Amino acid sequence: VQLQASGGGMVQAGGSLRLTCAASGRTDSGYVMGWFRQAAGKEREFVSAIIWSGLRLMYADSVKGRFTISRDNSKSTVYLQMSSLRPEDTAIYYCAAGRATAETLGEINEYDYWGQGTLVTVSS
Repeated sequence: VQLQASGGGMVQAGGSLRLTCAASGRTDSGYVMGWFRQAAGKEREFVSAIIWSGLRLMYADSVKGRFTISRDNSKSTVYLQMSSLRPEDTAIYYCAAGRATAETLGEINEYDYWGQGTLVTVSS
């Protein structure tokens, strides 16, 4: 599975961005898709994840109510709609695919495939 993330950019606090992750390769294999982020000098952290059917979602507490994850399996694409952005959301955002279970959606080690990352910068 190859992943290509896009949609990052610079936005003012309170603004919105939509990230897109396009998957290619064996995308019919029911992978869980997730978004992670890594700010400068910090470890990569979980943001959100969605199972194949779209019926189970998970969000980090820091983004609940502001970010929305969705997927379109017909297009092998997952989205992350980000609203009410804050300066602390500034990071490189990575999409990932793996075989995480409903209980392990937020665990970085459950993801086997990673995109190249897209930079989101939120100015105050």
